[in-house]
Amino acid sequence: MVFLGILVLILITTTIVGHYSSRIGVPAVIGQLLVGIILGPAILNWVKPTEFIHVFSEMGVIILMFIAGIESDMQLLKKYLKPSFLVAILGVIVPVVLTYGVGTMFHMNATESLFLSVIFAATSVSISVAVLKELDVLNGKAGATILGAAVVDDILAVIILSVMVSLLGGGKNSSGGPSLLITFAEQIIYFVAIYFVVKFVAPYMAKIGEKLFIPVGPTIMAMILCFGMAYIADLIGLSSVVGAFFAGIAISQTKVRDEVDRSIEPIGYAIFIPVFFVSIGLNMTLNGIEHDLWFIVVLTLVAIISKLFGAGLGARVSKFSMNESYMVGAGMVSRGEMALIIAQIGYQSKLISSDYYSAIIAAVILTTLIAPFLLKHAAKSAPQDLN
Repeated sequence: MVFLGILVLILITTTIVGHYSSRIGVPAVIGQLLVGIILGPAILNWVKPTEFIHVFSEMGVIILMFIAGIESDMQLLKKYLKPSFLVAILGVIVPVVLTYGVGTMFHMNATESLFLSVIFAATSVSISVAVLKELDVLNGKAGATILGAAVVDDILAVIILSVMVSLLGGGKNSSGGPSLLITFAEQIIYFVAIYFVVKFVAPYMAKIGEKLFIPVGPTIMAMILCFGMAYIADLIGLSSVVGAFFAGIAISQTKVRDEVDRSIEPIGYAIFIPVFFVSIGLNMTLNGIEHDLWFIVVLTLVAIISKLFGAGLGARVSKFSMNESYMVGAGMVSRGEMALIIAQIGYQSKLISSDYYSAIIAAVILTTLIAPFLLKHAAKSAPQDLN
């Protein structure tokens, strides 16, 4: 039962640190990420990234994105669909080009440099969602655009990753061309199926939930839909958070929306979501970091600037104000679990060598730590533009 002691330690420390972070005006997410770094292999080494931590963190990010979907304004998401595409596309192209340059500057070969650019093309919107909720601007113009762009960004990153692993990977994940086409076909079918889930499946499941003679029936049915869509998304090569987000969107269109939201938030924020944020910090180690210090510094700066500029440019081209564009760019900076997962897949597929792996992970975590500060600064710079 050692895992119970670890869970208690995580919950106590994240509660205390999150409380005092908020009191001094720092996003609570930052405190929780720092808890992972302090308790993990980087400093105290009291908590290790075990299977238990992994499962709880997966549950945490799925629930977080499900809540984001429930609380999203569907009309706003539709309204800002076109800007979301521009933000996502430019938010991928600019980091890919600039990060590839960093790789070649530090003598990485062409394959490694290309894969490095794929890692930092990804966006982890889960961090931004936590900050946007904390600032109460998730359902503003910028918030809706960030959410929409992150979904498109996620799909683009997965497609690029699939192509690279299939064509260049030397590990167990490599596969032939036909399977790649099948994967793309499955993903297209998945997004078509989302329409039917929103229109028919979710309302039907909500009605069943209301008729069940058990407590929180609608919430149970909503969680079945959430985990089911997340599982299928993961099965066909998409991120599970994409499935969870659209499950939340589907539930948001039903009469049980508020009931489910009230039931899920305490579960997520009391247990699973803090473990998710801590798990990101646990990935950081300081072994040999002094040898790669300049690489980490340059990579982190380029990762932040490229996403800030690329995604911000997409918003500006869509006729957003400078302040709104800054906020959209800041909301896309975080790499978080998406970049960590892509880096791990690339390492297993021999697309990135062990010489650079630890330094890349450090840059991902530093970028993730800085992102909430940028987003909060952007929100304070443009309070009149948020809604």
